[in-house]
Amino acid sequence: MVRLLHIDGSARPGRSDRQAHGSHTRRLSARFVDRWRQLRPGDAVVHRDVGASPPSPVSGGWIHAAFTPPERRLPWMREALRESDELVDELIGSDLIVAGVPMYNFGMPAQFKAWIDNVVRVGRTFGFDRSRPGEPYWPMLAGQGKQLVILGARGDYGYDAGQRLAHANHVESGVITPMRYLGIECAGSIAAEYDEFADERLAASLRQAEQAVDRLVDSLAGGIPAVLPACA
Repeated sequence: MVRLLHIDGSARPGRSDRQAHGSHTRRLSARFVDRWRQLRPGDAVVHRDVGASPPSPVSGGWIHAAFTPPERRLPWMREALRESDELVDELIGSDLIVAGVPMYNFGMPAQFKAWIDNVVRVGRTFGFDRSRPGEPYWPMLAGQGKQLVILGARGDYGYDAGQRLAHANHVESGVITPMRYLGIECAGSIAAEYDEFADERLAASLRQAEQAVDRLVDSLAGGIPAVLPACA
């Protein structure tokens, strides 16, 4: 059984295929999960909507608690990490993370960044030891076969590698870098573009993105590696 963690990061409620002004990334992530369920109905799916219910941002108290050894944590420290522990448990318990991450001002939404900051946890998802020979950091989720899929949406166009605005795209790299730091590899990244144009170019981009989602689901559900260029 594959355990799938479905995360939505858009502040927009609803899906663009069902209501006006709905989210394109919610549309794509829901399509991915729906198709996955059709192909693998026995798999477990957990949905975490950080767009609607953002995790608390990291605070000074959170940092103090996280870097205090568990056996020395005071009650307030355990409470400060309670939400983070829940998010980390979901991540550790998943095999495939499917994340809807729209582009907001060239980067990921603050809600999704708060999720990342809560799951990058010393002693839980990455290790750190000053006395360790060589590199003092190591990924604690490596070697478990965990994979990440990023489904995005952009207002403008040309953000992929080699295109006119590739230099301004900080979404995929901003998500992939910390996930790889934990030991999670990217299995695919798909994005719709032209949202702000709201014309046939947007409609065509959404159709292409949906077709790419279907192909990626079919590949991953069948156990076939499917690494797309945006993961490089």
